[in-house]
Amino acid sequence: MQSRPVLALLCVVTLVFAWSVLRFWNKMAETSRNRKMAEDKVAELRKQKEKLSADIDSLSTDEGKEKIFRENFGLAKEGEDVIIVVEDKNPPEPQKTSFTSSFFSFFKNLFDW
Repeated sequence: MQSRPVLALLCVVTLVFAWSVLRFWNKMAETSRNRKMAEDKVAELRKQKEKLSADIDSLSTDEGKEKIFRENFGLAKEGEDVIIVVEDKNPPEPQKTSFTSSFFSFFKNLFDW
């Protein structure tokens, strides 16, 4: 048992065992990270399911349907008017003022109470 070849064999067996334990430990850590990501995804999906269920419940009421029609299609009730805002494609050009007139107007406005 105390010969050099047996001690070398025991050393090799110990190193192989230690290497296997380290690999197993790394796999456990990776599995733990993957489990945490999966739990986070499940929690996110549950929140999304609750939101969708609430949206479905609101669509079963007249108020919910009316809200969706107003938001998506721009519909109005009888007696209501719809206002459409259109941007001007040709904005007015800013007035160009000379430096001297603005310089003097600054002092004029400064001392003018």
